[in-house]
Amino acid sequence: MKRIAFLAGLFLMQALIQAAPIYEIPLKDIDGKSTSLAPYKGKVLLVVNVASKCGYTLQYEGLEAIQKKYQSKGFEVLGFPCNQFGSQEPGTNEEIKQFCSSKYNVTFPLFDKIEVNGPGRHPLYSALAGKESPYPGDIKWNFNKFLIGRDGKIIKRFDSKAKPESAEVTEAIEAALAAK
Repeated sequence: MKRIAFLAGLFLMQALIQAAPIYEIPLKDIDGKSTSLAPYKGKVLLVVNVASKCGYTLQYEGLEAIQKKYQSKGFEVLGFPCNQFGSQEPGTNEEIKQFCSSKYNVTFPLFDKIEVNGPGRHPLYSALAGKESPYPGDIKWNFNKFLIGRDGKIIKRFDSKAKPESAEVTEAIEAALAAK
């Protein structure tokens, strides 16, 4: 009986963790400091898995451009380095940070390198792309993008080919910013 109660408790705890609002998921920033998305509550977010040695790495320019264009309206790009696709993000957090600032003048927040698929999938990506997401399914490659509304709900998912400054992405950002 104790074993059943213990297992039930574990399942309940797992369900609560998975159901936790996106803002409460523990994260680490690029400097290794514990954080979460709580500082971004009430903002429109574009969460992107990034890589420094990818054919899509040039999208850092577009990500920085939309960060500057919409930041004053309550928008943030959030970059999550990932090395799961062709080992295209092999660097340390310090190397990634240096690359992004020196090569692309990135000012948007970067976070600790994470896994976005598989058994080591970070809880943030479980929320973004897991079974309970409105856009479930494995991340296919670097520079996938999730647009999150001010309420913390996922509005849209864009694949790697969708350039950050494209009409498709910017129109979705503008609509999310206009919604109150």
